Amino acid sequence: MRWARIEHAGSPTYAIVEGESLIPVRGSPFATWERGATTLPLAQAKLLPPVIPPTFYACGMNYAEHVRAVAAKIGQPPNLPTRPEIGYRANNALIGPGDPIVIPADATDKVQYEGELVVVIGRTCKHLTRANAMDAVFGYTIGNDVSERSWQKSDRTMYRSKNTDTFKPMGPWIETEARLEDMVTKVRLNGKQIIEFHTNHMVFGVVDFLVEMTKYVTLHPGDMIWMGTEGECADMKHGDVCEVEISGLGVLSNPVVREGA
Repeated sequence: MRWARIEHAGSPTYAIVEGESLIPVRGSPFATWERGATTLPLAQAKLLPPVIPPTFYACGMNYAEHVRAVAAKIGQPPNLPTRPEIGYRANNALIGPGDPIVIPADATDKVQYEGELVVVIGRTCKHLTRANAMDAVFGYTIGNDVSERSWQKSDRTMYRSKNTDTFKPMGPWIETEARLEDMVTKVRLNGKQIIEFHTNHMVFGVVDFLVEMTKYVTLHPGDMIWMGTEGECADMKHGDVCEVEISGLGVLSNPVVREGA
């Protein structure tokens, strides 16, 4: 099943995606819901981020080639992670498909995409095991972890390099039946494919993170984990369009604008 979150009758509303149509529901897929009687054309809908999470988690350096690319840029040997470690992002940065990524006027030219798989949690859970961890997954969507690299290097935290408003496009919907093993991630800039990689070829996989995280934190319905990216990322500039595609999940597309341009 595909779940979208749309602007409907002036309010955010969950909707089931069926082909080229949307069926708004009463309630939430993370609690109880009822299918509505209205059908809307998907092409005319305003898609919102498919979930606003209680907690927004993100993995860093979780693909080997990305670790090597970052290390080469700073002139250091690659240091692959030895255990799953998680960080946090901020909900203020979330935008939906088609919404503009806004580069602040004082940012440098080193604003880059990171195409990522997003894992959405479906139930309250603690102390998951390798046998039951995937039972906690509601579904998957696509994220673009936009990053201002000069700020990422210079600041003591990542509050603006990763969490500036609009720096976290996500969507277009949550797919509940996709298989990790079948996924391939592609990123296109202005229609030109920049990178392609097998989505599940992570240093530590979804199960690894779920088991490790829930030793210490309780996950709740709607929480999400962004799983990292692969390879070297390119700069985005005013007027660009960035697309992240993951097979089975769809395409997340956003234009890029610079403040004051």
